[in-house]
Amino acid sequence: MFDRLSRSWHLVKASWAVLKQDQQLLLFPVISAFAALLVMASFALPMLGLGAFDGISEGDGAATSTATYVVAFLFYVSLYFVIFFFNAALAGAAMIRFDGGAPTVRDGLRVASSKFWNILGYAIIAATVGMVLRAIQERVGFVGRIIVGLLGMGWTVATYLVAPILVSRDVGPIDAVKESAGVLKKTWGENVVGQVGMSTVFALIQFLIIALGIALVIAAAATGSATVIGLAVFLAVAGVILAALVQAALGGIYSVALYRFATQGAASAGFDSNTLQTAFAPKR
Repeated sequence: MFDRLSRSWHLVKASWAVLKQDQQLLLFPVISAFAALLVMASFALPMLGLGAFDGISEGDGAATSTATYVVAFLFYVSLYFVIFFFNAALAGAAMIRFDGGAPTVRDGLRVASSKFWNILGYAIIAATVGMVLRAIQERVGFVGRIIVGLLGMGWTVATYLVAPILVSRDVGPIDAVKESAGVLKKTWGENVVGQVGMSTVFALIQFLIIALGIALVIAAAATGSATVIGLAVFLAVAGVILAALVQAALGGIYSVALYRFATQGAASAGFDSNTLQTAFAPKR
């Protein structure tokens, strides 16, 4: 366990070295978050009006149920498209950096725009899977929900490399999903060190930020100043958000480096070859 955490920490530091070279890569998860909020806001009223959030699990009638599923499906497609579009833009920019270039935000958006229809196709696939899993989860018992949750986790792992595959190759979304699953199965087996390890590291970071934030707010409250308390709360929230944005950016950079190493057999710029070779060691 400690070996895995240590290895993951080295990967985080290597990803951080790349991110420091192109700090503007942080803008992609920022834009993605704002775009996702706009999508959710634009669907909020029609979905609430149709009872979409309850209709999926209850289905009070054929007509209402059909409208509910249609609106909910469009919501899922729109949300997945926005999120994956900017993930692809981040992957495209990271690819340029790993090829020795100096990418800009415009470069990443240009790469993602050139894959517009493939990204939309993947969004439809992901939305369909999400809808099916949610529908099943709402109709089964506790054990069934655990099984569905594991299936959802398996889908997330299997599609982890879809973004770098789509932006670097001329393949459709279905082939990208197949290749992503195939590459992970071939090179990583069942030991998904990077994803689990990086999530663990950032969970610890978030815990420390929250703990320090609470301590800061308590100390500010002791002053009795509303301004100081407000500033303390702002700093705590900003710290949590910043950590989440860094994690998203590092995850995108890591997925690109992982894919390049798996397909080219060489480490990308900023990554230690021995560290990545260890991450790809087959499980024994």
